[in-house]
Amino acid sequence: MTKAVLLLECPDRKGLVAAIMNFLVAEYDANILHAGQHQDAELGRFFMRVEFECSEDLLHERVFRERFTRIADEYQMRWKLAESGVPLRVCLFVSQHLHCLADLLQRFKAGELHCEIPLIISNHPDGEGLSSFYGIPFHYLPTSGGDKAAIETEQMQLLCDHGVDLVVLARYMQILSAGFVEQWKTRIINVHHSFLPAFVGSRPYHAAFRRGVKLIGATSHYVTADLDEGPIIEQDVLRVTQGDTISDLIRKGRDLERIVLSRAVRWHLEHRILHYENKTVIFD
Repeated sequence: MTKAVLLLECPDRKGLVAAIMNFLVAEYDANILHAGQHQDAELGRFFMRVEFECSEDLLHERVFRERFTRIADEYQMRWKLAESGVPLRVCLFVSQHLHCLADLLQRFKAGELHCEIPLIISNHPDGEGLSSFYGIPFHYLPTSGGDKAAIETEQMQLLCDHGVDLVVLARYMQILSAGFVEQWKTRIINVHHSFLPAFVGSRPYHAAFRRGVKLIGATSHYVTADLDEGPIIEQDVLRVTQGDTISDLIRKGRDLERIVLSRAVRWHLEHRILHYENKTVIFD
């Protein structure tokens, strides 16, 4: 027996859950391990995640597609199947701030993130020591004063050569081109502070400190061509007091970035996210 996850979205109508469960149990002799669902009443959409186990030979994508197409077509489903035991391959992009990179690598080493990390790409050399410590190849591709299009071509070739499934921007301080993002649609996860759009620029914590903010936060989202406006995956906040210094704000903000990014990455790896209308559904 092997485990898999079925994610699907379609117009909401009666009989959906029964049709899906009957298919899995009757035609696949599946054991349902967990099922979650969500309805968007405003848009009339239905979302579902089913984790199940069945005979390994039935989980071949072609075999499943041939059998499931009848139901998928009848209910106008957008769906995907993923084998739980097959880890996604992740590439980490980083610049000079290494707190998110260090956190993800430690979680990966501890077994919290079920994936493979075949390479790390950076436009600064700072992260090479961490990469070496964890035994992951480090590719230094400086962007300052270079041909950005040529560098992105080299980056995409590396991703292709290593069979990467997901790109994680672990505080990568460069804007990706629309062409790059389009090729990796809903497969790039980013994290940033939640001061936007009030405090933009390279020193947002200093600006927030001057305004006396009472809450700081972090947001992780899928990257789209509209900067920092992609479907939000996770957010979190912390309260700030008058006794906090700028250094305190930066430290608290980085802690939030670590937590929020690692949650988003884990949920993606576990196939818990469905995206639609620039929003996401996150299944427990």
